[in-house]
Amino acid sequence: MKNIILIIAVIAISLSVSAQNKTVKTSFKVYGNCGMCKERIEVALDTKGIKEVEWDVDTKMLQIVYDSSKISMQQIHQKITAVGHDTESDKAPDSIYVNLPKCCLFRDNKNTHHD
Repeated sequence: MKNIILIIAVIAISLSVSAQNKTVKTSFKVYGNCGMCKERIEVALDTKGIKEVEWDVDTKMLQIVYDSSKISMQQIHQKITAVGHDTESDKAPDSIYVNLPKCCLFRDNKNTHHD
């Protein structure tokens, strides 16, 4: 009888742990121009809860895998805008954006620099 109770307890704990670990895979647009932008965006997302991240310079699409129990989509967007890059739903503060290197100023349509 004790073994059955122990087995039930182990199963319940396992289910609880897996319910808390909510891995989400998604993609969204992040604006930038070059390899320096790519590095800045990806480094900004090198944080607890984010498992994989890849930003494509040409498509401007960010592919991300994260644990939603550790970080929210809102926090992810905030981390990106905090380093000067706009996302499809949030805009970086102008005070940060204007301090990006000239080739990274993606709001200026004249900048087409790619590494």
